[in-house]
Amino acid sequence: MIRLVTLLLFIISLCSNAEETDARKQKVRESAAINQIDLRLDQPYAGNANPKQMVDVYLPKKPNTDAPLPVVALIHGGGWVNGDRMGYAAQAIQLARTGHFAAITVGYRLTAEAHWPAQAHDCKAAIRWIRAHAKELHLDGEKIAVWGSSAGGHLSSLLGTSGDVAELEGNLGPHLAFSSRVACVVNLCGPEDFTKALMFDKEQKPIVKDDAVIGLLGGNYEERHAEAVAASPVTYVSKDDPPFITFHGTSDQRVAYLHAEAIHAALTKAGVSSLLVPISGGGHGSVSHPEVKKRGEEFAAKVLRGVESVIDTTPIPSLPEAKK
Repeated sequence: MIRLVTLLLFIISLCSNAEETDARKQKVRESAAINQIDLRLDQPYAGNANPKQMVDVYLPKKPNTDAPLPVVALIHGGGWVNGDRMGYAAQAIQLARTGHFAAITVGYRLTAEAHWPAQAHDCKAAIRWIRAHAKELHLDGEKIAVWGSSAGGHLSSLLGTSGDVAELEGNLGPHLAFSSRVACVVNLCGPEDFTKALMFDKEQKPIVKDDAVIGLLGGNYEERHAEAVAASPVTYVSKDDPPFITFHGTSDQRVAYLHAEAIHAALTKAGVSSLLVPISGGGHGSVSHPEVKKRGEEFAAKVLRGVESVIDTTPIPSLPEAKK
């Protein structure tokens, strides 16, 4: 009887989640239509029907150029255990409606389904899918930016630094002949070095038992040192990496600011263009500041579209509600 009740509850949960997803998709369709966006949901990149291994494509119906459009690929956060690509739907619509970019939101397997390096393999397969479909979608396959927050910032950073790392490519999908390199990275509070803690207690002692990290690596960073090194974007920094811009709250208690400093220092030492924008007193949610989106988009326009500008790197004052 207990097993039957458990099964029924599981089935009800699945139905509820499916209904919620359908409702969210309908809202996105309605918003895309209002904003003159050609929306293509649920495009599989791994050669299967796994809903996590899909991308959603947002194309302006009236682009501002006849040339193929540069792409901003948005990778969601959620600690590798929560979240989905629909979380970036609003920003994808905002980017595409400018007529200057195509936006593509990227899904990937969460840690309840697969440990590291599945997330890297998925994101790289998604970038290869974009390149493989560039001609069909009228995209510039050489001008792909990645943009992500928290876990998405980690995966975006990893795509930026590991473009030349064969062992992280995986073998997913039918487009293995295409490159997974990206043209630039917009990194919002991403973990960058898993050999260091993400969080610290009130005495500034590292918190080793971090469920999100354990879920990703299969154990804490001391138990899984090799995996911690392999999952760290700083591990792969080299002089041919693309330009980065990093936004991070200086009082972030979920992913310590030292991670932003670590990737910025490593990139700078390697001779890679790297900008670091602190959010003064900001917590983990401070990267939702409108100024972050503004400067991030200016950075993408400069790299992808050749728009002449000087990106402001002065600290952004955090909003009162983002000081945690």
